[in-house]
Amino acid sequence: MGKAVKAKKHDTFIDMTAMSDVTVLLLTFFMLTATFLPKEPVQVISPRSVSETKVPENNVLTILIDGEGKVFLNFDEHTKATRKDIEVLDLVGKDYGLTFSDGQKRSFNEQTHVGVPIGRLSDFLNKSITDQDEEIKKYGVPLDSANNQFERWIKRAREVNGDGMQIAIKAGETTPYPLVEAVMKNLVKMKENRYNLVTSLKAAPNID
Repeated sequence: MGKAVKAKKHDTFIDMTAMSDVTVLLLTFFMLTATFLPKEPVQVISPRSVSETKVPENNVLTILIDGEGKVFLNFDEHTKATRKDIEVLDLVGKDYGLTFSDGQKRSFNEQTHVGVPIGRLSDFLNKSITDQDEEIKKYGVPLDSANNQFERWIKRAREVNGDGMQIAIKAGETTPYPLVEAVMKNLVKMKENRYNLVTSLKAAPNID
């Protein structure tokens, strides 16, 4: 009886070159199309809602309110790229008899938020970005009736950016409503009656 001949085993080779190319292309696509959230001076977790309306990306002034009622203002990236935020800074400075150096203006353009009283702004802008990030957490833009600098920033931002500028309010889900209401009342007083409330998307309830 003859011996059985075993078939030789051959290594299976799979060319992964095409898969690697697809992976790199997908990674590049997501990096180029991703929208990066701006750095914020305080962490705010927005309340959730079923609204799918998106806040525009350009010509938007975002008002950030933390749990203690401190208010910070954020100019969008397009506004900063066109240096309109510097125009706003110059106008607000004139209102308070202040001028800013070129270095301070560059620092203002690099900082994501307005969030210190105008009297402290020059010293604030002379600090490094790292020191600014720590300093800004202590203050916020004053909006009390005796020293309403918030109103001045909003009016000058509207003047520079025109009627097309939209306003968005971002407050934490645990921020007491009276603190948010104080901001909204200031906007109404300035006849800024249209604004967006920033929320996180949640699933809509099932309707049987």
